[in-house]
Amino acid sequence: MKLSHLLFAILSFTVMQPWAGAADLGPHPRAHIMTNMGEIVVELDAKKAPKTVGNFVKYAQDNFYDGTIFHRVIPHFMIQGGGYTKDFQEKQTRAPIKNEADNGLDNLRGTIAMARTRDPNSATAQFFINLVDNDFLDYQAPTVRGWGYAVFGKVVKGMDVVDKIAQLPTGAAGPFRKDVPHQTVVINKLTIEKTPDGK
Repeated sequence: MKLSHLLFAILSFTVMQPWAGAADLGPHPRAHIMTNMGEIVVELDAKKAPKTVGNFVKYAQDNFYDGTIFHRVIPHFMIQGGGYTKDFQEKQTRAPIKNEADNGLDNLRGTIAMARTRDPNSATAQFFINLVDNDFLDYQAPTVRGWGYAVFGKVVKGMDVVDKIAQLPTGAAGPFRKDVPHQTVVINKLTIEKTPDGK
């Protein structure tokens, strides 16, 4: 194989499979989301959401989430972050990933899922944590309205931090007309831990 062809094959694999580097982390790696309000620990489900977990892990390993904020907080619904800096600059992302909402994981309280636009396959880096059971966000059918939002893990420590964030007063800020916490909630660091022994 010519060197140019080999390089193209490697590049194509890297672009199409951004989650490939996450395989050695095991089936249930943990994300440690260190915020200025406390730590949230999320157990990821690489078995049921391999593409989503791999995508999230790659962003984390690239330090993409460090310095981003929770920019959308809606009590009794969810908190969303991972896409904007403290001065509301939207971060540049990689290409969107395939929606894995049909993986059998439901949008229950404490689960983490991918945020997206109306296009089912438009998720990139932003994520949200469900504050309550949001079954209307679950996969229903392979249609634009029925695809749902892909769950890829659950909070195993720090749900009290999530609830504290959810209780913050919100309003307009940056490009958003509402739902932005008046107190800036920053993700200082987001790191990934290999699947704990026994998992």
